[in-house]
Amino acid sequence: MVVDIDGRRLELVQGDITEQATDAIVNAANSRLQLGAGVAGAIRAKGGPSIQEECDRIGGTPVGTAAITGGGELKARYVIHAVGPRMGEGDEETKLAGAVRGSLDIAASHQLQSISLPAISTGIFGFPLQRAAEIIIDEAITFLKRPSSLETIRVCLFSDEDYRCFSDILKQRQQAC
Repeated sequence: MVVDIDGRRLELVQGDITEQATDAIVNAANSRLQLGAGVAGAIRAKGGPSIQEECDRIGGTPVGTAAITGGGELKARYVIHAVGPRMGEGDEETKLAGAVRGSLDIAASHQLQSISLPAISTGIFGFPLQRAAEIIIDEAITFLKRPSSLETIRVCLFSDEDYRCFSDILKQRQQAC
């Protein structure tokens, strides 16, 4: 699904984020930037050890923020590590919005033109899928309406359920674009 927003693109795709050929992909990270399981584990496996080595040099980043490393052996040149919240830690919606916004800001500050985001915090961190979809879609739309180098924001969703949920939210928001 593709939506035009002020001459830029918000895309939803179903697939493997590690296979996206955008300038950057976003890792749903933990605050220590340790590439463990889920999206992070797939990035570590396909991207090689240099990504974790760069993360180790950074040392970590707080919940609700993001950090950038090279893309190692991935198709993407960069990995932006967005630290989303764990359900139950408090102020989760603000923190998720901050992690998404932080990722987009870092991409723009590096003059990137395209980025792929996953459904941050919806896996082992337990954030409700529908609310995450609303926050991620709203942050992407808001970002695309302001001047920046980003021409394409792609949300890459792994499961049928995730894709359907994000598609439903984007269809609702599309009328406001």
